[in-house]
Amino acid sequence: MSAYLCPPAVLHGEHAVQTGQILAEVRGRHPHAPWLSRIDGIAASTGITSRGWMLPFETATAPSAGSGLRTPGVEPARAALARDGFSDREVNRVIAALEAIPAQQTVQERTAPAWAAVQDYGERAAREALETAGLQPADVDCLITSNSTTPALPGLDLSLLNRLPLRRDVLLLPATQWACIAGTRSLALAADLVAADPDRAVLVVISEALSTTYQPADDTLESLIVRLLFADTAVAAVVTGRPRAESILRLDAAWHHTLPGTTDLHRLDTRADGTHFVMDRRGPRAVQETVAAMWAWLQVRHQDDPHPWHPDLLLAHPGGTRVLEYMEQTMPDGWPRGLLAYSRAGYTTGNRGGAAVLDILRRAYDAGQKSGSRTVLYAAAPGLTATAVEGEWL
Repeated sequence: MSAYLCPPAVLHGEHAVQTGQILAEVRGRHPHAPWLSRIDGIAASTGITSRGWMLPFETATAPSAGSGLRTPGVEPARAALARDGFSDREVNRVIAALEAIPAQQTVQERTAPAWAAVQDYGERAAREALETAGLQPADVDCLITSNSTTPALPGLDLSLLNRLPLRRDVLLLPATQWACIAGTRSLALAADLVAADPDRAVLVVISEALSTTYQPADDTLESLIVRLLFADTAVAAVVTGRPRAESILRLDAAWHHTLPGTTDLHRLDTRADGTHFVMDRRGPRAVQETVAAMWAWLQVRHQDDPHPWHPDLLLAHPGGTRVLEYMEQTMPDGWPRGLLAYSRAGYTTGNRGGAAVLDILRRAYDAGQKSGSRTVLYAAAPGLTATAVEGEWL
């Protein structure tokens, strides 16, 4: 396996959402939550003071365009009041009061504008990645896309085919449920595709509006953490089977690992008011199991090297800083400190889901890397599943 990656394009959400805005909204909406006194400390522990969203903060927190009393419920309510002896005037006043109550947004109200933004951001990232790689849309042979939080059919792949536009014979590979492993698994799949035909050019586009999981009515401690963590980002990159002048990283090997029986630890629930991200506190420990398995894979892969092997960079998205700390504590003996510096920097402005690894890679690229620097990219996602890719800077 040898594939060549060009610099990724990264588009952060253009609307800055401050942590103070989120905390003020939570205090106003849930003044009696048992965990309210802890929110400042919880927010500080994330290390995130601002995150970028594709849409303004008010888009997520505004009430529905409809009323608290939905149209199908008006007549039953009117009939019930009449049966209880209320006059027509009194019934009209009660119905008017019920209709004036703000309602939560519907799933359509939350998803439709986000899906439009996901397509727009995805197109812009794709065009930038192609320009950086010195290619035109007509040069693309395969397109891999991922967007987990704005389900649509037709999806992002077909949207980009029409928007860019791409050739009619392009191989379209949408992977809407990869979530946090979209970056590493897309690169692994792209490497397999160009191994079969080195003349192929594969375009990877990941566009995530994770802010759609911001649900103002949720009053659990877990929902507070979800509010604080997520950011919106689109990334794109080109993978080729032969090195180009624009290539920055050679991809040499990939590893995949899935833990059975862990689908309940992290998941998306679609409800009447939109998409909810549900997470279990057992999740980080399960992610740690995949980290241990990755260490074992790397040790076996390099057991015959004449000199002790270690990466010079570890670009990882395990879902949060807690698992990054575990990774630092459990690295094989002799590995240098500081391998996760860019990974930690990536979390300071939010969790970017499937776009995270390519965002971290871009940070490393912008900082400048020596030719020959050995690099491992790793990510874990709901399922619980993980993918790692090993490579070397050109």
